[in-house]
Amino acid sequence: MNNKVLIGPSTFAALDSSPADKLIDAGFEIVNNPFGRKLTVKELINLLPGINGIIAGLEDLNRVVMEGSNLRVISRCGSGLSNVDLKAAESLGIKVLSTPDGPTTSVAELTVGLLLSMIRSLYKMNMSMHQRKWNKQIGIQLNGKVVAIVGFGRIGRKVCRLLKAFEADVVAVDPSFSGEVDNTRILSLEDALKKADIVILHCSDVGALLGEDEFKLMKKGVYLLNVARGNLIDETSLIHALEGGHVAGACLDTFADEPYNGPLCDYEQVILTPHVGSYTSECRLMMEMEAVNNLIEAFE
Repeated sequence: MNNKVLIGPSTFAALDSSPADKLIDAGFEIVNNPFGRKLTVKELINLLPGINGIIAGLEDLNRVVMEGSNLRVISRCGSGLSNVDLKAAESLGIKVLSTPDGPTTSVAELTVGLLLSMIRSLYKMNMSMHQRKWNKQIGIQLNGKVVAIVGFGRIGRKVCRLLKAFEADVVAVDPSFSGEVDNTRILSLEDALKKADIVILHCSDVGALLGEDEFKLMKKGVYLLNVARGNLIDETSLIHALEGGHVAGACLDTFADEPYNGPLCDYEQVILTPHVGSYTSECRLMMEMEAVNNLIEAFE
């Protein structure tokens, strides 16, 4: 009997069928996500009996989910593993793998693109031009601005290199480091928030990192980007900071609840994208093939 593999990401192999074809050629039976969105815990519990492996996205793979399954391998199509209970997986003998390098360039480039669009109001002027209005908006330059990158892993360091080409003054926050890394000062979160003109989140899911107290530390007119995890920012606190003018603009690609249709949709100074950090054709194919290869090798 063939091993059955559940495909978690709803867009898996949508751009190129090669990853799915490779699974089938290796003798696996594919069970696709039937909902076209991130699977809930209840849906996972219903789908996983009889499933031996999963190509995982950001589903909540907790102990309850795993204990009610026949999983032998979890192959994450992405870099982070905060959605997987690693201790539970180890105790249950489930192998867990990821694709840590795959999304680095794609997410870093999106970060810089969003940042430039925000600080130059490109998105606002584009909308005005499509309404046949000639409305110039003043912006700011990256040159000389203090940019705090919270989370200095692969993606954070790649963003740092890109921003230094604009002659930005980049500092970083990461409890794994001290002193200097890649000629970049490592500061505490408190010190970085006080200094920064722009704050960029590239850390793993550690809960609400930015709330009322943290926003009070920031300069008035600060810009904020989250291309990491949706739970890192307390949404109510962000709205208060936007309404008070403390935060001049924000870019969000990830949300605590997705698909997102919450109150931030009503704020024109906020750029919202539907979790597309890794959504380039090159990145998707690379990650999907690596996730498939990881899964096949784990079963072998």
